[in-house]
Amino acid sequence: MQVTIKSVEEQERMRVAGRLAAEVLDMIEAHVRPGTSTGELDRICHEYITEQQQAVPAPLNYRGFPRSICTSLNHVVCHGIPGKRRLRDGDMLNIDITVIKDGFHGDTSRIFHVGRPRIKARRLASITFEAMWAGIRQVAPGKRLGDVGHAIQALAESKGLSVVREYCGHGIGRMFHEPPNVLHYGKPGGGMILREGMTITVEPMLNEGRPETRLLPDGWTVVTRDRKLSAQWEHTVLVTANGHEVLTLGAGPPGP
Repeated sequence: MQVTIKSVEEQERMRVAGRLAAEVLDMIEAHVRPGTSTGELDRICHEYITEQQQAVPAPLNYRGFPRSICTSLNHVVCHGIPGKRRLRDGDMLNIDITVIKDGFHGDTSRIFHVGRPRIKARRLASITFEAMWAGIRQVAPGKRLGDVGHAIQALAESKGLSVVREYCGHGIGRMFHEPPNVLHYGKPGGGMILREGMTITVEPMLNEGRPETRLLPDGWTVVTRDRKLSAQWEHTVLVTANGHEVLTLGAGPPGP
């Protein structure tokens, strides 16, 4: 499959899908509190997406994934499956939302702190947020994917964190995952040249400890091999004539 360049009409549909995905994260924030189960969060998001937004939760049944959202707690890197686990004071939770509206995908994730955040968790979430934006700032026509990855890697490693290698961002549009792969490490001037009309996700996963990961027997949940904390933020980004446009900004302050 080739990289898709979105037309003006397709870009507008991507804006709608991105806005809806961000609205789900804005909505669910009030429910992220001690005692709530990750399964309850999934149910609330599913009902909001299907009933209020008249949209489709993209993860549900995608390659067999059993839920409508991903909930990744503490040392879970990505693709956590919602279930009976109840949130506890001090937990760090990533919620990953992807909606389909009128045939186009909007994909975003955000870190939530449950109750009183741990100092290490807040630091990791904050640096990961900064790293995501360092990568996004490199997105412009004529820039290369290596510029995006290098900006993320340089910031993360300067703070003593490691970058997960096995999982990355991706192109997005009519398909959930399209070319190109968007690595969160790399060399300046390397990789594919970005072109106006491309839509990609920038979604760095940074670890408190070592970068190695392990896939659990459920076939989806990815955890840090050393069981130290991991954090992720994600936005869907459009390459514009003069730079970029972030399509999944929420209504509130953008910070961690």
